[in-house]
Amino acid sequence: MSLFQNAFQVLALAALAFSFILTLLAGLRGWISKRAGMVWMTVWVTAGVAILWPQMLSRIARLVGIGRGADLLLYCAVVVMLVGFLMVYVRLRRLRRELTLLVRALALRDADQDNLGSPEFATGDVDAGSPPTEA
Repeated sequence: MSLFQNAFQVLALAALAFSFILTLLAGLRGWISKRAGMVWMTVWVTAGVAILWPQMLSRIARLVGIGRGADLLLYCAVVVMLVGFLMVYVRLRRLRRELTLLVRALALRDADQDNLGSPEFATGDVDAGSPPTEA
């Protein structure tokens, strides 16, 4: 009996192997963290096992009270996507906050530099109630 039952398995496993190798290289070169690399490589291997032995996924589904392995896969994918969306949302909010603080700090710094170069500041003849006069 052949390990591969259909063309989908061959193509999907080739794509997963390619993804696994890219993830491994990215982790070794420091393009992604080691932890993220391990998580993604675990995903690729788990997906490969599920594609090679789909009956195993069906058994696991029945053990947890779900009728079919495909339903279990769908439910897990939805949960993973929701967690991913939440993580992206939290990161985006943090980046927006950091950008706001950075722009605020730069605006204050630039405002201070503009004031230091003005003639009113240099002479100390600033009257808070009237506009500066020409000498």
